[in-house]
Amino acid sequence: MKRFYQLLSLATVFVLSLNAKAQNTDSMMISRMDSVEISLLTCSPHEAIYSLYGHTAIRINDQRNGEDLAVNYGLFSFEKPHFVLRFLFGLTDYEMGIEPFEAFCRQYRYYGSSVTQQVLNLTNEEKWNIFKAVNINYMPENSVYRYNYFYDNCTTRAMDMLTTHLADAHVVFEGEQQKYPSFREMVHGCLPHHPWNRFGNDMLLGVKADCKTTLREHQFLPANAMDDFRHAMIVGQDGSNRPLVLREEIVVPEGAQDVWKDFPLSPKDVFLIVLAITVLITLLEAYTKKVLWGYDALLMILCGLAGIVLFLMLFSQHPTVRVNLLLLLLNPLPLFFIWRMIRRARKRLPDRQYAGWIILICLFFIGGIWQHYAEGIFLLASSLLIRNVWCLLRQRKYTTRPSVSE
Repeated sequence: MKRFYQLLSLATVFVLSLNAKAQNTDSMMISRMDSVEISLLTCSPHEAIYSLYGHTAIRINDQRNGEDLAVNYGLFSFEKPHFVLRFLFGLTDYEMGIEPFEAFCRQYRYYGSSVTQQVLNLTNEEKWNIFKAVNINYMPENSVYRYNYFYDNCTTRAMDMLTTHLADAHVVFEGEQQKYPSFREMVHGCLPHHPWNRFGNDMLLGVKADCKTTLREHQFLPANAMDDFRHAMIVGQDGSNRPLVLREEIVVPEGAQDVWKDFPLSPKDVFLIVLAITVLITLLEAYTKKVLWGYDALLMILCGLAGIVLFLMLFSQHPTVRVNLLLLLLNPLPLFFIWRMIRRARKRLPDRQYAGWIILICLFFIGGIWQHYAEGIFLLASSLLIRNVWCLLRQRKYTTRPSVSE
């Protein structure tokens, strides 16, 4: 027992000595933080598909030692297996990386993007706390994280690093109680000249993407985070406050960018053409008394294939895509009824499935009250409604004829 107490005493002395050394090291390092500036970096969008929304990073500039680094939470590789599928299902892993600040700026200068620096108004202790947190985060076991476009991305990670390690102070943002535009509205604002990109996003985003967002949620966009930093205050335990941003400056001016040429027809143009073809096919059937079932089969295949993608989104980790009322219009069910439709149409037999499709399409139109659908989708729904109503009316005369066995 005496031996045990001796070992315990030695262990206690060892731990206390380590704490004393750590405290001495902290005190020494805090005193050296005068020459360190920590900044939020906001990069404007460029034409690469992954950068249409901009980017955020952290700058740690030690002017005394000449170390100028950019901390980047947006590293990923397209070469990883099944990258696109993993991204859609919310299973993509991003990585934190650290690189020389000049190398970071060089790539955005190449793309023609501007880089804005907001130097933070921090005490030496706050700088040291952030510096230690960055180093812990950079360890191999901590540097990889599960990326989520709206809720956990390169911007939210950088903001959390800068605002949650301030020791006895905390950051207060303006407008914390108000509601902000929906995720869909904010995404639209980033894609004014990319209608097909906007269309793809709107196809996947569901009802939740149309709800108003909170302050924290709207900060997923780099430009929003930068603007909120401009008006934020650091509030101490004693009630003192100071601006979060000491100064703001452009470190890389905006340059010329290669313009990405989108498809010449917008989604609305394409679905207007589909609607016109649908009307012509229907009028042609009424005039010739023929059943052009091939067109209906084509529509069912295309809608069914799109429906498979939307159905799979039910299992995505992205909360904003799971409940999508577009599934009322585009779902995999038509793929199971194509052969039935062809058989009965060729034999001019009545088919009850048309009534079911009409009900689903009407529910889809009603769903537009709560969900903003992709551009042109109402035109597609009108085309499908015309075909199903016509087929239902056309089969009425089938029922007046003697029954033909299938």
